[in-house]
Amino acid sequence: MGSTRAVAVFGAYGHTGRFVVAALLERGLTPILAGRDSGRLRSLAASFPGPEVRVASVDDAVSLDRALAGAAAVINCAGPFAATTAPVVEAALRARIPYVDVAAEVEAVADTFAHFDERVREAGLLVVPAVAFYGGLGDLLVTAAMGAWTHADEVFLAYALNSWHPTAGTRKSSQVSRARRGSRRLVFVDGRLELRTDQAPTGRWSFPAPVGERAVLGEFITADSVTIPRHLKTSAIHSCMTVEAVRDVLAPDATPPVPVDERGRSAQTFLVDVVVRSGAEQRRAVARGQDIYAISAPLAVEAVTRILDGQVEETGVVTAGEIFDAPDFLRSLSPHLSFEPGPAESHRAGDHGQQV
Repeated sequence: MGSTRAVAVFGAYGHTGRFVVAALLERGLTPILAGRDSGRLRSLAASFPGPEVRVASVDDAVSLDRALAGAAAVINCAGPFAATTAPVVEAALRARIPYVDVAAEVEAVADTFAHFDERVREAGLLVVPAVAFYGGLGDLLVTAAMGAWTHADEVFLAYALNSWHPTAGTRKSSQVSRARRGSRRLVFVDGRLELRTDQAPTGRWSFPAPVGERAVLGEFITADSVTIPRHLKTSAIHSCMTVEAVRDVLAPDATPPVPVDERGRSAQTFLVDVVVRSGAEQRRAVARGQDIYAISAPLAVEAVTRILDGQVEETGVVTAGEIFDAPDFLRSLSPHLSFEPGPAESHRAGDHGQQV
């Protein structure tokens, strides 16, 4: 493992990568800017004076080894992750350093667990995929809500975005996933993911104030349907997204996010409402914040910081909720995220407000 506090950021000049570089600098870590486009790397370096630039491509293992040389960890921000994850994980294994990514592609995250867990565990290393808005945040919220529970009969994740302007990376990753699924869509049923050809259901969800009751698209599968069941026992994960956000991201003329503050965040706001049920008891946890791409940076950087500080003893391919104290982790994001753990409640039919 690297002996420095340098962290290689592969895909550093991408939309989320820039947030990650800034977050590393804020935490006193030294980012190494890595990616295949030397011009974009140099331009980014001009915005963040000091970081070293290293040109690397997933098609060139030697260049990846140079990019990771001397680094204590690597954060992969380059999508589509179906193409970048395996080469960068392989380079991390050769460098013997931990790997974290911000992947939201469901299949790519599942592939990371399926293809690398045994090898990473045998090497005594750590790979943590999907430490981002999708995959990481929901996993942490569900873990926090469950507390000492070892099993939940049902898990509900409801997403409310006031808008969703996709980045170029999101559009490319979506294209890859659609091509892989063909005309089918993913659902989580009976404890596993499967493909279906029918239409996703619609319904309504009662979000905490001030969002309130909203129309939602049901069975909106995210990487959380991979990360959560890796370490939490449940046969039913129900996820939904406000219909306006789905229309935004699928619009053929969708525009990319526009920065509105000094951090470069867009005006997009989000609320993630989590409900877990066991028998007649249910528990809730809520997260609120601004910009789903920007929040991925403090999530990933907090994970790397805790790993480098020696707070994790596990090895293998793991999830954020599996290896970290979820409530403590979420509270540590308070400058960027509002975390509201809810009290235990008695469950009644229709309590969730979801009718799909």
